[in-house]
Amino acid sequence: MNNIIVIGSTGQIGSELTMILRKIYSGGTVVAGYIPGAEPRGALLESGPAEVADVRDARQLAAIVDKYHIDTIYNLAALLSAVAERKPLMAWDIQMNGLLNILEIAREKGCAVFTPSSIGSFGPETPHMNTPQDTIQRPTSMYGVTKVATELLSNYYHSKYGLDTRSVRFPGLISYTTLPGGGTTDYAVDIYYAAVRGEEFVCPIAAGTYMDMMYMPDALRAAIEIMEADPARLKHRNAFNIASMSFDPEILACAVRKEIPGFRMRYEVDPVRQAIADSWPDKMDDSCARQEWGWAPQYDLAAMTSDMILNLKKKLFSL
Repeated sequence: MNNIIVIGSTGQIGSELTMILRKIYSGGTVVAGYIPGAEPRGALLESGPAEVADVRDARQLAAIVDKYHIDTIYNLAALLSAVAERKPLMAWDIQMNGLLNILEIAREKGCAVFTPSSIGSFGPETPHMNTPQDTIQRPTSMYGVTKVATELLSNYYHSKYGLDTRSVRFPGLISYTTLPGGGTTDYAVDIYYAAVRGEEFVCPIAAGTYMDMMYMPDALRAAIEIMEADPARLKHRNAFNIASMSFDPEILACAVRKEIPGFRMRYEVDPVRQAIADSWPDKMDDSCARQEWGWAPQYDLAAMTSDMILNLKKKLFSL
């Protein structure tokens, strides 16, 4: 990778990934792609080029690829699970029609493409414990449907045209830097904000609901490491299970109380998010990622919780 564009650079993943890529590939160019209304600010804007990059506008994307001689595209444009349920047509347009535009541009111009998949690509019939790399995928949400289709379409372009497509299935992602934007696993970020502020947390996910989660530093490493991996070792490409930790709200609350003993939590279950969560795996088997490109997480629940609370105290009380 030398010249890169991160589409969706101001989102939860993109805002951090763009900055890390700029540090790693300082000899090249890393373009922050964004849509109007979500402009980059601060260091993200000042540290490198930024361009309006709507995945639904193929001409616009192609012009950016030509302008900066892009060789790698990180396609992070998506509506998250709960939002996609409210806006299914928009979700399809962005996540599928947008992906098709990107794959066609990449095919024509010789770019590698990373488009993340998700635990949302699985469904109720999927084995929930130690979910295999290759298993039944019958999601019941529009978000999940688009993620399965993303995997299949990316694989098609690789097998049909030799396009270098790669992906991981992200668990729920937890970060203190950027607030999440409507995902089923967002409670696992919101709980830390409430705890640091000394507020009672109202949990929208029921006790006993286990889901795979990951701290953002590990997720960012995965996105970079899969694109740097030796292609000769990759058997799956689109998309690898990656895992770090699995917990339910009660376990997470207990971890928070070890750092903030007075923390309080109660439940008001959101039926939409709960239905989505119930269809997702409790814990994925990521042995293929470990074997094929050396994946290994660095954070467990305790280490993540300590780091989240430390950094949120700095963030919230320095305002």
